[in-house]
Amino acid sequence: MEYAKKGDWVRIHNIILTPDERASQVPEDTRRVPLEMWNKGFLINDEAKVGDTVTVETYIGRKISGKLIEVNPYFRHDFGKCMPELLFIGRQLRDILKGGEKNE
Repeated sequence: MEYAKKGDWVRIHNIILTPDERASQVPEDTRRVPLEMWNKGFLINDEAKVGDTVTVETYIGRKISGKLIEVNPYFRHDFGKCMPELLFIGRQLRDILKGGEKNE
């Protein structure tokens, strides 16, 4: 089990609205799921473990509460695999632009 101490950078999760609390004018597919919040901040509690309800202070100073889901979160996404077709676009564009009006 992962633990966090006061001042650690953490990610929290909270359900803002359950599906039955969603507004009637919201599209049906949206109404079927809860409105959720994920946020990051510095832990205010003295100590907590993943799954505990905690309070954090966001980077801009807001205090919000939610379920602790991660300690020291980081981005795990990337931009996908290399696309060889895209490797030379910049060079080709420079060649086209270098010619100016004769390439129109």
